[in-house]
Amino acid sequence: MNKLAQSVMGLKTFLSEVKVELVKCSWPTRKELFGSSVVVIISVIILAAFVGACDLVNMGLLKFIIR
Repeated sequence: MNKLAQSVMGLKTFLSEVKVELVKCSWPTRKELFGSSVVVIISVIILAAFVGACDLVNMGLLKFIIR
């Protein structure tokens, strides 16, 4: 068997094993997915606001120190 045929057989084996493993996964429902997405979006907004506030405070302190 040449290398190309071995590679193709290896790819087929890999994809069939992936399919078997994906069947074992528990997929979230639409409601669970939506809820998780909302939590992530709100968390990102809160974190961005916190980082922005810290940036403003640090910028103010640096301007005060430099003057």
